[in-house]
Amino acid sequence: MKKFFATAAVALAAFSFGATTTASAEDMKADIVDTAVAAGSFNLLVAAVDAAGLVDVLKSEGPFTVFAPTDDAFAALPEGTVEALLAEEGLGTLTTILTYHVVPGKVMSADIAGQALEAETAAGIMLAIDATGDSVMVGGATVVAADIETSNGVIHVIDSIMLPPAN
Repeated sequence: MKKFFATAAVALAAFSFGATTTASAEDMKADIVDTAVAAGSFNLLVAAVDAAGLVDVLKSEGPFTVFAPTDDAFAALPEGTVEALLAEEGLGTLTTILTYHVVPGKVMSADIAGQALEAETAAGIMLAIDATGDSVMVGGATVVAADIETSNGVIHVIDSIMLPPAN
């Protein structure tokens, strides 16, 4: 995970004096965090990312693939789970769970169509992905919306929270 944080950096653009620029479509896209905030259905995910100190990482250059659980997915957790994870003593576990939802690189659905594979997450834990059936399954969750492109990667919306396997 240290490698993940160490490689996350913000790119700076330098412009020549007097040069005019035109923003490309890529420049106009919001980053992963801002896209999640704007969607309005990831409020608990954004709060968790903030509590875990991962906002700057997920706003950095990337690219990242994020499997993003909705607020409904968080609501399906047993009562008190979210509060316990957001508490100071739960932040280590929260960080592991959140980074288990992130794969370095930009993986679009077309890249994995028809395949069953494993990808290493930002938590350093392998994540099973099965795109061989009618729906894409990732770590036991179902992808309900795919390929939401951002300026620093892609978001795939999932229907549940993925928990890393027990060691």
